[in-house]
Amino acid sequence: MRPARALIDLAALRHNYRLARRLGGGRALAILKADAYGHGAVRCAQALEAEADGFGVACIEEALELREAGIAAPILLLEGFFDAGELPLIVRHDLWTVVASPWQVEALAAFAAPRPLHVWLKLDSGMHRLGLSPEEFRAAHARLSALPQGASGTLMSHFARADELDCARTREQADAFAAAVAGIDGATALCNSPALLGWPQVRGDWGRPGLMLYGANPLFPARNEAIDTLRPVMALESRIIAVRDLTAGEPVGYGAHFVADAPVRIGVVAMGYADGYPQFAPTGTPVLIDGRPGRLAGRVSMDMLTVDLTPHPQAGVGTPVRLWGDAPTASALAAHCKVSAYQLLCGLKRVPREYRDA
Repeated sequence: MRPARALIDLAALRHNYRLARRLGGGRALAILKADAYGHGAVRCAQALEAEADGFGVACIEEALELREAGIAAPILLLEGFFDAGELPLIVRHDLWTVVASPWQVEALAAFAAPRPLHVWLKLDSGMHRLGLSPEEFRAAHARLSALPQGASGTLMSHFARADELDCARTREQADAFAAAVAGIDGATALCNSPALLGWPQVRGDWGRPGLMLYGANPLFPARNEAIDTLRPVMALESRIIAVRDLTAGEPVGYGAHFVADAPVRIGVVAMGYADGYPQFAPTGTPVLIDGRPGRLAGRVSMDMLTVDLTPHPQAGVGTPVRLWGDAPTASALAAHCKVSAYQLLCGLKRVPREYRDA
């Protein structure tokens, strides 16, 4: 069997959820969209269900996967429903839904629901993606609250630049939200991972931890006490499958991106961009070789990459190589490769996941 694998630490997942809940000071919706950011939505939900206040997914397909696996906790559709035909499924499977567009308000008003729906009404406080304008928001809340099928239980918005700690936009959005919801009854939901970790002055009744749930730092390279207690949930590993000895002037891999300037020992690792490792990770990108710091040498291929074994005389065929985890972290690797940690984790594919819970 090919040795590439992703080790998923479910105890670390619960630790990070508890941290997010504590930082938010209220309830926390664990975000499991995109297959739990590559970690496996069903297994992550099962690990969290005993203590999570609820889960967030992007769409009804993701919600139904959780329900079919026996997850009974509240599940919120973060993008709401995409057409009115989904409303009967929302009722049947007891899902919560975001309402963020005028047409969704109209569709909900026209739907003869057998019981009230739990609606999260979304304000566009300045991100200008999904959400109702302040005027639409207040009108929609009044209309839905008057309908037997539209229990508008939670008021929400989403921050666009909370990962920029020196940017005033988060404070401006929080102020816009406060003005829009003034005088309206309902729980509030504002804070994504960057806001939970970096903006303690901004809070709501619900937090929505996403990236931090999986132990990655959305504020990288910034650090604080809370960030330092995050525990990486995924460790991506493989093994050396071949060793080559090169003389000075010999290249390795596509494009001769690495040329030996002295005798060098190269290890070939069963891991490539088809697994989700960044294709353009440069020579020098950090890895762990048998638990010791090492580096990439040459261009990443679809199924393989190469590392410099010259400082690792103990390493050979079968030696483990860690691509990300405790070190290097997904956040540090992403910054080194000029991509985002979100992209790394969500881009994982083909690699089997192995779960640990201790």
